[in-house]
Amino acid sequence: MAPPPELERLRAELDRIDAELLDRLQARIACCVRIGHVKRAHAVPMMQPHRIGIVQERAAAFADRHGIDREFMRRLYDLIIAETCRIEDMVIGAQDR
Repeated sequence: MAPPPELERLRAELDRIDAELLDRLQARIACCVRIGHVKRAHAVPMMQPHRIGIVQERAAAFADRHGIDREFMRRLYDLIIAETCRIEDMVIGAQDR
């Protein structure tokens, strides 16, 4: 039995949203690479706990405003931040290689 046309339309919409989300995530990672280069050039430490706190708080506030579970948003941003820190660390450490 074929899915109802409305379900197919909604799935196609979800696929477009996912593609946009992935594009934005890639743009965020690319920006973090550029940040890593600036940090390396100016001897700024990779880890910036204050900045991480600001990003996490902004995500939590967004979750609250939009009815999204704060814990989900925290876990999501933990993953995003961990990956971008890993990438920045590689960029900053590239001068040592």
